[in-house]
Amino acid sequence: MFSNVRLPVLKSPHLLDPNILLPLEEPGIKMEPSDLFIPVDSIEEEATLTCDAKGTPPPQYRWSLNGTLINLGLDRRRRLSGGNLIISNLDRYQDVGIYQCMAYNTVGAILSRRASLQFAYLDHFKVHTRSAVSVREGQGVVLLCGTPTHSGDLTYAWVFNEYPYFVQQDNRRFVSQQTGNLYIAKVEPSDVGNYTCVVMNSITKGKVHSSPTSLILRTDGVMGEYEPKIEVNFPDNVPAAKGSTVTLECFALGNPVPEITWKRANGVPFPSKVKMKYSNAVLEIPSFQQDDTGGYECVAENKMGKNTATGRLAFYAKPQWIQTMKDTALAIEERLYWECRANGKPKPSYTWLKNGQQLLSEDRIHVEDGVLSVSALTLSDAGMYQCVAENKHGVIYFAAELMVLASPPDFTGNVLRALLKAKAGTTVTLECKPQAYPIASILWKKGNLPIHTNDSIAKSYGTLRLANVSKSDAGSYTCFARNRFGMSSTTGRLLVTGKQERATVPQGLDMEIIVGESIVLPCQVASDPVLDVSFSWAFNGHLIAKGDGHFELVGGVTGDLMIRNIQLYHAGKYICVVDTDVESLSAVAVLIVKGSPSPPDSVTVEEVTDSTAQLAWSPGRGNGSPITNYLIQTRTPFTVGWQRVNTVPEIIDGNTLTATVVDLNAWVEYEFRVLAKNSVGVGEPSPVSVKTRTEDAVPDAAPGDVGGGGGSRSELVITWEPVPEELQNGESFGYIIAFRAFGEVSWTHVATSAPGASRYVYRNDSIAPFSPFHVKVGTYNSKGQGPFSPVVTIYSAEIEPSGMPAGVWARSVSASEIEVNWQALSFTPERVLGYEVVYWEDDTKPETMGKVRVPWNQTSVTVSGLAGNTQYFLTVSAFNTAGTGPFLPAINVTTKKPPPAQPPLNVEWTLIGFQLSLYWEPVLAMESEQSEMIGKGTLNTLTTTNSTAELTLPGDDDDYIIHIQTLSEGGLGPASDPIQIHQLSKLVVHWVVVIVWLNKKSVQLSL
Repeated sequence: MFSNVRLPVLKSPHLLDPNILLPLEEPGIKMEPSDLFIPVDSIEEEATLTCDAKGTPPPQYRWSLNGTLINLGLDRRRRLSGGNLIISNLDRYQDVGIYQCMAYNTVGAILSRRASLQFAYLDHFKVHTRSAVSVREGQGVVLLCGTPTHSGDLTYAWVFNEYPYFVQQDNRRFVSQQTGNLYIAKVEPSDVGNYTCVVMNSITKGKVHSSPTSLILRTDGVMGEYEPKIEVNFPDNVPAAKGSTVTLECFALGNPVPEITWKRANGVPFPSKVKMKYSNAVLEIPSFQQDDTGGYECVAENKMGKNTATGRLAFYAKPQWIQTMKDTALAIEERLYWECRANGKPKPSYTWLKNGQQLLSEDRIHVEDGVLSVSALTLSDAGMYQCVAENKHGVIYFAAELMVLASPPDFTGNVLRALLKAKAGTTVTLECKPQAYPIASILWKKGNLPIHTNDSIAKSYGTLRLANVSKSDAGSYTCFARNRFGMSSTTGRLLVTGKQERATVPQGLDMEIIVGESIVLPCQVASDPVLDVSFSWAFNGHLIAKGDGHFELVGGVTGDLMIRNIQLYHAGKYICVVDTDVESLSAVAVLIVKGSPSPPDSVTVEEVTDSTAQLAWSPGRGNGSPITNYLIQTRTPFTVGWQRVNTVPEIIDGNTLTATVVDLNAWVEYEFRVLAKNSVGVGEPSPVSVKTRTEDAVPDAAPGDVGGGGGSRSELVITWEPVPEELQNGESFGYIIAFRAFGEVSWTHVATSAPGASRYVYRNDSIAPFSPFHVKVGTYNSKGQGPFSPVVTIYSAEIEPSGMPAGVWARSVSASEIEVNWQALSFTPERVLGYEVVYWEDDTKPETMGKVRVPWNQTSVTVSGLAGNTQYFLTVSAFNTAGTGPFLPAINVTTKKPPPAQPPLNVEWTLIGFQLSLYWEPVLAMESEQSEMIGKGTLNTLTTTNSTAELTLPGDDDDYIIHIQTLSEGGLGPASDPIQIHQLSKLVVHWVVVIVWLNKKSVQLSL
C-alpha cells in the first residue's frame, strides 16, 4: 500500500451540482505493470514498468517500492514517461523488490497490481579440484553438481570426458533437473572417465561448467546384486497451480538396473495427457487441474526387491472474481453496501482501499470479509474504492467509484406538461419527480390552494392521481419540492374535454405484394378538432424510424405509410398508432410479401452410374408463394457455365426432393445445383454439390472427319478429329487405326494410346504412289473397344510430276503486269493438279521472288503487282500434292514504263450552245515514263494527242462531269480535278473522260 500520500479532493460546491460531475471520469487501469526478470549482464539498459490509466481529467501517477513511495524528485535514476516508471543504471541490490502504481485524478485514486522486479544471474563454480569418485563395477553412484549461487530457473546437463559429448539419459543414467546431480544406477566399465556439470540460466542464457569429477573403478571386486535404493524422489506435499505443468522425478540405484513405474494412490489410471520421460524417471502432468490432486507413488523394482516413494499433489489457484461491485451514485445520508467475492485455493482474504489507502472498521464504516458498508454517507466518502482479494499465490484488485450526491430539487428535463388534455370521466396522473439529493418532500397545489386527498384524489410520493375527471378539475396544478439544500416547483394546466369526442381508424387489412413493388398502407382518424393528432407506425413490434429509405409517411393530414421497393424482410405485422391528447388508437395490417424461392440446400449425390446421378436436396423457403417445381443444372470442366440437364421425372414438382439426372457422359466430373421456382419466378441456385465423377464405360463416340492423303513417298497419311475428353468415357483412352488397300479383304490395325492424337503415318516401301485405301478409325479405353468411324477412301502419297510444260512465252501488258503462256503437258504418269509460275527480278534479290498457281486446265496467267520498267525472270512447272516438277529454263521480260505521274493542269472550258471547248497544259513524259501510244476507247471517252478538245454535247440538257488524264502503254495516269457542266433543267448526270494520248493525234468520243 501507499503511505503518506495526499490526494486532491473535489470541493463541496462541485459535488453539490450533479451537472458538473458529468464530464468527470474516475481513473481506471488500462495496462497493468508486469513482473520483470532482468539479466544482471544487461543492467546498463533501462527497465520499464508499465502503467496506463484512463480518466477525466487525465490521471497522474505515483509509484511505490516495497510499500514506500518513490520520491521521483530526488531520484535521478527513476523517471516517469506517462504512467510508466523507467529505471536506468539498474542496481541489482537497490532496484529489486515489489512495485505498485497509483493512478489518481480529482475523482479519486486506484492502485495497480503488484509487480516484482528481479535480477537473474548465475555465478561461476568455485575453482577447485574435485576428488575422484571410486566405485566397484555394478555399484550405483551419485555425482554431485554443487550448483553455484543464482537467481532464475536453471537447467542441467553433464559432459562426459570432453565437450560436446553429453551424457545420454536412459534407464541407467539420469540427470535431475531438481538437484542437478548425475545418477548412475549401475556403473559399468564404459562409465569410467571425467564428468563435468553444465548449468544454464533459462533467463540470462548464461552457462557455467564445474571442475571435472573423475569416476574410476575399484580393483577389489565387483558389486553384487542388491535391491533398488531411491535417490531421487519428490516432497511429501507438492503444491501445483491450476493450468501449470507439474513434473515429478524418481530414480533409483540398484543391481540389476531398477525399473521405474508410477501409480496414483486412489488407483485411478492416468489420463492420456500424462507423459512419462527418460525411462519413466520423470512424470509430467500438463494443464494441472483439481482432478489431478491426490497421492502419487513411484515404484523402483528389480529381481532383488522393490522400493517406493510417495507424495501428494495439492491444488492451488490464484484468486478469481466471482462477484464484484459497480460504480455507484448515492444521495448524501444514504447507506452504501458493497460486496465482492473471489474463489481461489486457499480461500482468499479481503481488504478494502479508498483512494489507495486501506479502510478499517470505525464509526460509520464497517469492513468484514468481502463486505463494505458505510452508513449516513457524507461528501467526504466520495472517491475510488478497491476490493482486494489475496492468497499466498496471488492478489487481484477491483475498482469502483462512489459518488455522493447533494443538490436542491431540480425539475430540468422532468417538468409537468404545460397543457394536459384529458377526456371527461377518465383518470389523470400527474408525475412530480424532481432530481434531489437527499430526497425532497412534495406539496401539490391547484391554483393557490393545497390539494387534499378524497375519494377521487389520491397522492403517493410525487404522484397525483385524479379519478373520473370533470370540467371542475380543469385548472393550474403546481408541484413544490423541498430538501435542506433548497426548493423548486413545476406547473402545468389541465384541460378537460367532453365525453363525446371519439377517434376512429380503419379496420385491419391483409395485403399481398411481390418483391420490388411498392404499396401504400392507409391510416386515417376522425377526432375532435381541438385535439392534436400524431401518427406513428410499428413493424413487427419495432418503431419505424425516419430516414429509412423504404418507408415514407405520405398523405399530409393522414398517416398513410408508403413502402417502396419491398423486400422479403418487409413481410409482417404493421401497426398504425394514432395518438391524440386524450387517447391512443391503433390499426393492424398484415403484409404478405411474395418473392422467388430461397435457394435449396444440402444438395447431395446419392447414387452414380456411367450416365445418371441421383440427387437429393432440402427445400428452401417459398417466400410467400409455394414452390411449384425444381430445376437442376450441372457444370463440368468442359462446359461454359451452368447447363440445364434432363431429369427423371422430366418435371420435378415442388413436393419432390429427389430426382435422377440422365444423359450424362461417362467418366466426367460433375457439379450439380438446384433452383426452385414458384409463381413469382426462379430463385437463386443452391450451394454447389461436391464434385462427383460418373462411372467409366466403353467409348460410344467415334472420331470424326476421318481423311488423309499427301505425305512423303511410300507413306499413307491418315487424319481424324480427336474425340473430346468428355466423350472418352474412361481412363487409358486411345485410337485404333484400320486400313486396307483397294481389293484387299483383311484390315491392318494399329493402336495409339495418345488421347489427343489426330494423325497417323504408315510407311512401307511397297506402297505405290497415289494408291487408294479404305480407312476407318475407332476408339478404346480401359473398359473396352468403342465404335469405328464410317469407312472412307484416301490415297497414298504421290510423287511430283516428271514432265515440263513446253512453249513458254511472255509479254509485258503494262508497267505492273506480265502475261505468261505455255502448253499443257500432253502426257505424264503422275497426276497434275496445276501449274506454278515463279518470277523474280534477279538472283541477288530473293525478296522479289513470287509464285502464282493456276488449275491444270489453264495455260496462261497474268502476273500483277510488278515494278515498272523492270526486267523479270520467269519459269513454269507442273505440281501436285507431292510438290512441283522440274522447271523450264527461265525466260526474261521487261515491264513497260509507267504512265506520267502528273495529271493535266490548268484545265479551262467554254460552252457555247452545245459546243464544249476544253484547254489544258500538255503533260510531258519523264525519261522513266512511257511516251509511246497504245490504247483503246471506252464509253463516254474521248482520246486525243492535243492539249485541246472540242465536244458537241447532246441536246438533252443533261449535266456532265469531265475528267482529263494521260494514257500510255504503261497505263492510265492520274486524273485532273473534275469539271462540272451544270444544266439546270435536268437532274441526270453524265460522266465524260477525256484521255490524252501522247505523241499521236487521234480523237474518239463515245456518248
